[in-house]
Amino acid sequence: MSSIPGDSPSPVGPGVPFHAEAERVDRQTRSARHTRRRTRASRADLQQDLARRRGERTAEQAPHGPEITDETTPEDLGMPRLISHPAEGIPPVVAQEDELEDAARRLAGGTGPVAVDAERASGYRYGQRAYLVQLRRAGAGTFLIDPVACPQLSPLQDALADVEWVVHAATQDLPCLAEVGLTPSRLFDTELGARLAGLPRVGLAAVLEHYLDVTLAKEHSAVDWSTRPLPEPWLRYAALDVEILVELRDRIEQDLQDQGKLAWAQEEFTALTSFTGPPPRIDPWRRLSGLHRLRGRRTLAIARALWYARDDLARQRDISPGRVIPDAPLLEIAQAAPRTSAAVAEVTSNRAARRHALTWAEAVRSALELPEDALPAITVPSSAPPPPRTWADRDPVAAARLAWVRAQLAVFAAEQRIPVENILAPDTVRRVLWNPPEAIDDEIREALSARGARPWQIAVVTPLVRHALTTPAEQLVVEPPATESAPAAAETQHTLPSDPVRSSC
Repeated sequence: MSSIPGDSPSPVGPGVPFHAEAERVDRQTRSARHTRRRTRASRADLQQDLARRRGERTAEQAPHGPEITDETTPEDLGMPRLISHPAEGIPPVVAQEDELEDAARRLAGGTGPVAVDAERASGYRYGQRAYLVQLRRAGAGTFLIDPVACPQLSPLQDALADVEWVVHAATQDLPCLAEVGLTPSRLFDTELGARLAGLPRVGLAAVLEHYLDVTLAKEHSAVDWSTRPLPEPWLRYAALDVEILVELRDRIEQDLQDQGKLAWAQEEFTALTSFTGPPPRIDPWRRLSGLHRLRGRRTLAIARALWYARDDLARQRDISPGRVIPDAPLLEIAQAAPRTSAAVAEVTSNRAARRHALTWAEAVRSALELPEDALPAITVPSSAPPPPRTWADRDPVAAARLAWVRAQLAVFAAEQRIPVENILAPDTVRRVLWNPPEAIDDEIREALSARGARPWQIAVVTPLVRHALTTPAEQLVVEPPATESAPAAAETQHTLPSDPVRSSC
């Protein structure tokens, strides 16, 4: 196996035909140019912001205040300190089995939690696999792992089996990490923790600035991480993502503890350890952008055939489906239903459509030959409740209950400074109130638990639902929100709704 920073770029996977290699090199060249432009633009933005702040500071200075010069740092102007290089330098990329075993031994010998991150090639490659895994632990250092060269990371899993992971936005990375054999037994999600702590912005840069007064250079967040070899600036960015994640975790934990929310967060983190990704979508082709403009089951069948044809091409070439052909020209073909490759070229000017014209024409013909009973339905039957805007006409009592419970949840969310969707998923609220259980606490708790609600959420929501189910609809008055500012969560911890009749909830 070869190391990532090798002498020359090589495609991921053997047996790549010449034309595919040429496309890959061309794609990589365009990506590198785009990245350089983004990097220059990002640096220019930072310089402009610094110049603007210098100007503002100069204008506000007292006559004998400190002089503002070109050497003035962002910290001098009250801006967060920029961390642009890992403190211990950029570690070598682990791309050999013996290097992986050594990394596992060193990580096992470290102390405390392990910071974990992964980089994907979203928008470039087919699927959401990991193309780089970053880990950092006190006493061991930072490791950059190539999961393409080392596709099974079981030595790391064994070394970290009982160690708490620290991740940011765990639901984004856990599925791709599980694919290479990494799953946490315990974790702390700094993004979710920041949400529960009441931060209005929870991106990593914003959370770092809030708690540590630092910011990271984020110049390469949307690059093609399947590129080989990975450029040094990209590796520097990757190492920085785990550089101070554990320190951030400690600050967030203390904040949650001070606000009385740490137990809530721990329940959320425990639930995340079993997260494997969203459930597979039924009829994924129905997510085509603009599909609602198509009329007739036959036209939908053509769109479906085209979607699957594109998906097959994307999988074979290992590129994002949108890079094979975007949704818009695909739907143009569906509407026109051309039967030949020449007719496809007349329907759209999109070059990607013309490049695979024969594939699209074959998909169209296959859909046109389907019998009527094989055509897709215009709409998909759903077990979900109807849209809330229709409840007042279909079931006024349920509508009144929903409005009241929503209002109480909004009050509680404002008091605790938590997004209302983190108190309970809106879909769960609607389902429980559209087909309500018996108005007794045990039945309500069971209904909420069956929908995935955590114990702390059940404790908050159960009395609200019971009150809504046992109170006549005309008495469920939704009061206008208070105009005064909401109190801090630490001051309102006692207002958990054990009795929802109280005026505050």
